[in-house]
Amino acid sequence: MTDIDDYHNRLQRDAQFLCSDARMDTELVDRLVLQLNRIYPQILSDKEAHRFRDLSVPTEVRLAELLTYLRGTGEEACHEFYRGLHILAENVYASLPSRAIRREVADLKWTDAAAIQPQRYVLNDRGSMFFLSCFSFALGVAMLYYYGEGETLRGTAPLLHGSAAGFSKGAEDAFISYAEVG
Repeated sequence: MTDIDDYHNRLQRDAQFLCSDARMDTELVDRLVLQLNRIYPQILSDKEAHRFRDLSVPTEVRLAELLTYLRGTGEEACHEFYRGLHILAENVYASLPSRAIRREVADLKWTDAAAIQPQRYVLNDRGSMFFLSCFSFALGVAMLYYYGEGETLRGTAPLLHGSAAGFSKGAEDAFISYAEVG
């Protein structure tokens, strides 16, 4: 487990930000305490939850005490606090300093991965019109081969000689020889 993934260390780094953030109001702190108490009573008992929900104590003080208590409880308690914060206040969770460090590390990994792109192999750089002309030629030759054996295309030799003018030397020879033989 790296330092970035260690919830105990993350909570230690984020404690000052959480205590000074205006979005961590009384209602949010109470909801976090209730979630930790109801869902994970082994982390936060009823007596402790009552202590952290006492409205006579200012919210910043209660939050600081809660964070100190969770850090002392262990890794699982810190993890569940982050999980509750993510569920209840995603905007606060996303702006945590430890999340910013994780994003920077992820961005660095992404830019490294983006820098090592495989070379793109281009089989044909002549474009789509070249492909269409080759396909049309192949289709024409197939049509001539298939239908050229009967009496239907006997008078097409002059037309085939004229249409072979735009082809390359090898294709023109093959086209003309087929027209003469057929």
